[in-house]
Amino acid sequence: MLIHALPIYHTHGLFVASNVTLLARASMIFLPKFEPGLVIELMARATVLMGVPTFYTRLLQNPALTHESTSHMRLFISGSAPLLADTNREWSARTGHAVLERYGMTETGMNTSNPYDGDRVPGAVGLPLPGVCVRIADPETGRELPREAIGMIEVKGPNVFKGYWRMPEKTTAEFRPDGFFITGDLGKMDEQDYVHILGRGTDLVISGGLNVYPKEIESEIDALPGVVETAVIGVPHPDFGEGVTALVVRDKGIEVTEAGVLGALEQRVAKFKMPKRVIFIDELPRNAMGKVQKNILRDTYADLYE
Repeated sequence: MLIHALPIYHTHGLFVASNVTLLARASMIFLPKFEPGLVIELMARATVLMGVPTFYTRLLQNPALTHESTSHMRLFISGSAPLLADTNREWSARTGHAVLERYGMTETGMNTSNPYDGDRVPGAVGLPLPGVCVRIADPETGRELPREAIGMIEVKGPNVFKGYWRMPEKTTAEFRPDGFFITGDLGKMDEQDYVHILGRGTDLVISGGLNVYPKEIESEIDALPGVVETAVIGVPHPDFGEGVTALVVRDKGIEVTEAGVLGALEQRVAKFKMPKRVIFIDELPRNAMGKVQKNILRDTYADLYE
């Protein structure tokens, strides 16, 4: 039995959660909204939860989440946005369950998934599903890149849509001549063929003519004591074109300073990737699916370096 608390105006809630349940002739508890306390109570009756990362971070804040309260559950699934590796590890420690993370889009349905039986790698969205081809390509040329290289995630398979309705120019622009769809997501494939998402192509920061991938910096800052989560963005800078800027949510019980974050990063990242500023905020803006809205952050801090 599925606990369904996802919005059904999104492909995750409508096509994945609802349709898969119907196809399997299973049952679900259909909730009007996500309420952590209620979801934990319902785990005694259910076996599966499909969620977004925000579900899991908010459930972890509830002391009722324990090995005992999740003992009836068989599977926890996360999608729609990357789940922090630290969140995945904390979930395993609290519940004894490893979250199964996967990757899909409205235009493609499901592309990759960590295995049900096998290694579920924290921070990875898993292996290409049967019949789906995934490659990492140079964003400009479409040339396939080697393992561990960062580039554009492109997919091809029977799951991929044929094109945008009455938008032939957009369709042509977002498909390669060999039929691969350009997802707009930056990522890499490791030596075991697990896919790792590093952000949207629109989130790429070009500082001093050099590419900075926000996920790399975010992961380093998230690993620091007292940091809850981080968003790295690029905003206009008079010298560098874009200034790498880190927006950090910190644990109110632990002191974290801008100097402390920058000092820790000095030994971990290249100088050109260093944030020009670290700004502390109460929470990151998110949409209904739990994705951080970096466009709002870029607008908010557009005048930071003027």
